[in-house]
Amino acid sequence: MALLAVACDWARDHGRPLLALTVDHGLDRDSARWTAFAREAARAAGADWRGLSWTGPKPAAGLPAAARAARHRLIADAARDAGARVVLFAHTAGDVAEGELMRTAGSSLGRLRDWSPSPAWPEGRGLMLLRPMLDVGRAELRAWLKGQGSGWVDDPANDDPRYARARARASLLPSGEGGARAVRRGRMRGYGASSPGAVSPHPPARRSASGPLPLPMGEGYFSIDRAVSARTLAAALVCAGGGDRPPRGDRLQRLLTRLEAGETFTATLCGARLDAGPDQVLVIREPGEFIRRPAPPLLLAPGVETVWDGRWSFTAAEPGWGVAPAAGRMAALSRADRGRLNDLPSAARGGRPVLIRNGAAAPVLADAAVTARSLVEERLALALDRMTHEMELEPRAHGATPRNHLFSGTDLGE
Repeated sequence: MALLAVACDWARDHGRPLLALTVDHGLDRDSARWTAFAREAARAAGADWRGLSWTGPKPAAGLPAAARAARHRLIADAARDAGARVVLFAHTAGDVAEGELMRTAGSSLGRLRDWSPSPAWPEGRGLMLLRPMLDVGRAELRAWLKGQGSGWVDDPANDDPRYARARARASLLPSGEGGARAVRRGRMRGYGASSPGAVSPHPPARRSASGPLPLPMGEGYFSIDRAVSARTLAAALVCAGGGDRPPRGDRLQRLLTRLEAGETFTATLCGARLDAGPDQVLVIREPGEFIRRPAPPLLLAPGVETVWDGRWSFTAAEPGWGVAPAAGRMAALSRADRGRLNDLPSAARGGRPVLIRNGAAAPVLADAAVTARSLVEERLALALDRMTHEMELEPRAHGATPRNHLFSGTDLGE
């Protein structure tokens, strides 16, 4: 409710449209009433509003994580439908403290950052999350709302000791430092108009990286230095693999140890393959998965952007096209296409997508009727904080040279 108030003020001041989203998880008998409350509050504040619902069966175990993942997917889809590139979340200093406490107890919950990519993939591609209230205490926010004459809804699940988040919250003393002061200070911390219709989020200065950045090779794979940091290696692996879960714990640390020791080896993790040779270390898509688990080509609906393997997007101008991995199909390519594939490292060839027309046996690497775009490089740039301005998220016209965000701007943060 506090974020709604300050965001609406900011949107009016800068002539920007604002869409408020409410997710009904279907987990509480009062959820419909809460959704109606949110709808009326958003519209009274001057924002457009849309309700979203998490339908279908709910898991018996791991419910908070499943609800969080579903929420992010729904929000990402709604934001993309609305043409938005930035979503605001109202996490507070209390959420940060609870997360830190949960991690000390063994949780793999990620850390909240003020500016970060959407964790939903591929639904959240190109979408950033902004949390402008991370230095705001929950108690002072409530006091500020009371002073504004605004109400709010308390979800009883936040006090249910069956959930780790509720136990962490109960074990922490109420924290209100900085709340009302942060709301008064510029209303939307870190936001200002840089030009008509443009918004500039300015996150804190990044700390220096403990290792060099990956070098994009232009076909969805990377060359990395053996001194790579854990965070950078994890991001490179999950992006090259096309999945949505970064590696954690001992498996990632073992790779880092072997790299630092100068070993020559091949390892797979997160659907990616790490080839550590004497002269170069490559991170690519593991092509063996396509052979072990073959699948029919993914059909492309005309005019609809379709994501294949979490790594490439395709938009066909006409019906009849499908996309599949080159693995198992390379011999059927034309001589020219095979020559182009041969320019890639041998291990990277099988993971390259090919186009198939009306189920024909002869695939092609490209066709004028289908627009193809690798998502891997931009996703890695977002994950490593190389896009710190909303204007950098703007889609480019087909054929325009993309900016190399991995080698521009501030130092990479940890």
